[in-house]
Amino acid sequence: MQPRNMSMSGVVDLAAVKAAQEAKTKAEQARAEAARQGGAGAVSPADLVIDVDEATFERDVLQRSAEVPVVIDFWAEWCQPCKQLSPVLERLAVEYNGRFLLAKIDVDANQMLMQQFGVQGIPAVFAVVAGQALPLFQGAAAEQQIRQTLDQLVQVAEQRFGLTGLSVDPDAEPGGAPVAAAQVPAGPYDALLEAAAQALDAGDLGGAVQAYKNVLSDDPANPEAKLGLAQAELLQRVQGADPQRVREEAADRPADAEAQIAAADLDLVGGHVEDAFGRLIETVRRTAGDDRDAVRRRLLELFEVVGADDPRVVGARRALARALF
Repeated sequence: MQPRNMSMSGVVDLAAVKAAQEAKTKAEQARAEAARQGGAGAVSPADLVIDVDEATFERDVLQRSAEVPVVIDFWAEWCQPCKQLSPVLERLAVEYNGRFLLAKIDVDANQMLMQQFGVQGIPAVFAVVAGQALPLFQGAAAEQQIRQTLDQLVQVAEQRFGLTGLSVDPDAEPGGAPVAAAQVPAGPYDALLEAAAQALDAGDLGGAVQAYKNVLSDDPANPEAKLGLAQAELLQRVQGADPQRVREEAADRPADAEAQIAAADLDLVGGHVEDAFGRLIETVRRTAGDDRDAVRRRLLELFEVVGADDPRVVGARRALARALF
């Protein structure tokens, strides 16, 4: 079975930024509670790979995901590709030195978990970050692809949820209880980001846009604010639009930049990512001058919404370059 890449960022979610902020808050509360109860020291490298079943899933995956990203390896003894993939994941879990925890689930003994995650075939690899499940890839992927996916996972976990991983003692005895690494102090923009998330939840898109712009005025590279602003502006643009009329105008005027841009926004909000990208790339080919530049700029904005590392964005960037040059 060929591996199937999964994006960390996904398509547009009306509550994406709010959900991330809530998960981050819950993770911080869980770490604070663990600190109050006291820790038992750093984990051993051997404790970075654990076997999980239905009885231990909540404790070993859901609760632990408030401290560290938990990568789940769905496998079975009879699965030959699993025998290729699992040793790679186990080796990388130790190599990444506590930046993620590997949980191995035997699908034959844990059919309910397999169904809950919607696993269609094995090996299948998922992650749980601050209680949120993310599909990573399916099939015996190449090590380079696995590393890229894990790097992205670790980055998302740290930037969006504040998860810095586990402290690992190479001399520790196996079986020790894990503790979180030193907690990073909250950044100066948490209040503004929370205000933006609340504005999104209340349907105040203008307020959300302004709150994200306030963060970016001081911190132009803030990843959460950049993503939030791109999403809020997109939702603001399609708010109140008549989908039928927008699509009819796009169909009647294939070389009209404004009509195609409006339809592409609707495509993306509806989850039709490839359609949105393809529409605008084709419009770039058909237009020139200011119209062409407007289409190109909107396409770059939609790239920001989906995420620079998404394979659909990577492919569309190459197609855009061919269309431009």
